[in-house]
Amino acid sequence: MRVGVFYFPTDYGIDVAELARALEERGFDSLFVPEHTHIPLSRKTPFPGGGELPKRYAHTHDPFVALAFAAAVTKKLKVGTGILLVPQHDPIVTAKAIASLDQLSGGRFVFGIGAGWNQDEMENHGIRYADRFKQMGERVRAMKALWTQEAAAFHGAFLNFDPVWSWPKPAQRPHPPILLGGETDHTLKRVVAYCDGWFPRPRSGFEAATARDRLSRMAEQAKRDPATLSITVFGAPAEAAALASYEKAGIQSALLAIPDLSRDEILRHLDTLAPLAKAHA
Repeated sequence: MRVGVFYFPTDYGIDVAELARALEERGFDSLFVPEHTHIPLSRKTPFPGGGELPKRYAHTHDPFVALAFAAAVTKKLKVGTGILLVPQHDPIVTAKAIASLDQLSGGRFVFGIGAGWNQDEMENHGIRYADRFKQMGERVRAMKALWTQEAAAFHGAFLNFDPVWSWPKPAQRPHPPILLGGETDHTLKRVVAYCDGWFPRPRSGFEAATARDRLSRMAEQAKRDPATLSITVFGAPAEAAALASYEKAGIQSALLAIPDLSRDEILRHLDTLAPLAKAHA
């Protein structure tokens, strides 16, 4: 099992290139970054974590720009979105950004996705909250067509375009792995339908011991080979016993949280986490 991290790359935090180098030097597998395009001041949507929305949510760098800097100063570190709010992104533009990043990084990009929770935010992008999951599915399928077909076309309920050329194509074939966040059976159905892996958080609805069985049963019902689907735990406990239990359960990857601290504090924190990464390298 591989151990990586996720970090909110903010304008006041550690430089993302320095963080990427530090991670690779310490043996971590990957760096994932969340995103929010903006945070509406209306705050009609409660923060799912409860209480006030943390400062970092309004200060994130663009994920593709941040990951490009991370990939440019490393050789093996995987770089991923954790997660990209797909309904808020134009799929033609996003497909090109991902293909460019994957090719320029030598095939190291991982596409973690979700539909989003902030109704105010997505409505500013012209997306109805009730449509977000359907929008996500259509946009992912459209991007897959752009990555894999010489002349790609797509016609759906929300998105339509006739045959187009779109290069570059990703270095990874047929495309970078697509991981969908969430813990419910609805999430698993979407994973099986158009993704390559499950990206759950270790909270209610997720149990490491039964995770692989849940995903396999859903895949078999849809006539899909369970071996084609991976599991990456987002926000895994930084505990040797917990990570060992994940590995025993057949989970392929785990991401540890990097807290919103100063540069020096983060580097010291990485030193404490490094043995966990090396134990599963």
